[in-house]
Amino acid sequence: MNKTQLMLPQREQKPRSHGITALIDNGIPLSSFIDTISSASRLIDYVKFGWGTSLITNKLEEKIECLQEHDVHFFFGGTLFEKFLSQGRIDDYHEYCRQYGCKYVEISNGTLALTNKDKARYIRDFSKEFTVFSEVGNKDSNHHKNEDISQWVDWIQEDFEAGAHKVITEARESGTSGVCNSNGELRLDLIDCILTSGMDLESIIFEAPNKKMQTTFIKKVGPNVNLANIPFSDTISVETLRLGLRSDTFDLL
Repeated sequence: MNKTQLMLPQREQKPRSHGITALIDNGIPLSSFIDTISSASRLIDYVKFGWGTSLITNKLEEKIECLQEHDVHFFFGGTLFEKFLSQGRIDDYHEYCRQYGCKYVEISNGTLALTNKDKARYIRDFSKEFTVFSEVGNKDSNHHKNEDISQWVDWIQEDFEAGAHKVITEARESGTSGVCNSNGELRLDLIDCILTSGMDLESIIFEAPNKKMQTTFIKKVGPNVNLANIPFSDTISVETLRLGLRSDTFDLL
């Protein structure tokens, strides 16, 4: 909320379909979790319980209760879906999500040797009961060497056609894979390929775990770009970047 007469970029308000900020919980203590959500829930749309952390996180139920109380949605990391799938326990994953009252699920193939076509089958399956966020991109940066960047557009479109509500572009919590090289440098040719493809950018979520990535996507797409894998500690700083209240995006309107 703009408390002054400053001219700032217009931000969508919750509930919003774009301008999304999705935090990643890598297992932070309950007190830190509650403090962040309760003090900044108006800025947070989703929390992802990263990879398989939900299986071993103490007081997961209390965290979910806090999110529900403050109108913040949640989902489990796509790697957990892949782990269940790798052991032939996909029905158990359905039940696991039901157990915690999930409305959203993430379907990915970043670790498991699963073609995008086969991933699309699971998107269709889960979208009958859940709102699906699919993820495109491999977690192994060496995979990029044999990758045609135009395939990303095909994969994203295939996921949408299969029923994905939003498509997330991989970067990991470290910013070292997917749309990044192993040294953390952004693959700008790939990003520009996606941005100029004509796809609806309001339906694409870009993982951006560090300030450099957050700044790049905000400058290229605008203040209402969808961003994910935001650390809990960056909740306020990301919003200042969106509003041009930080040197990195100072001229943004």
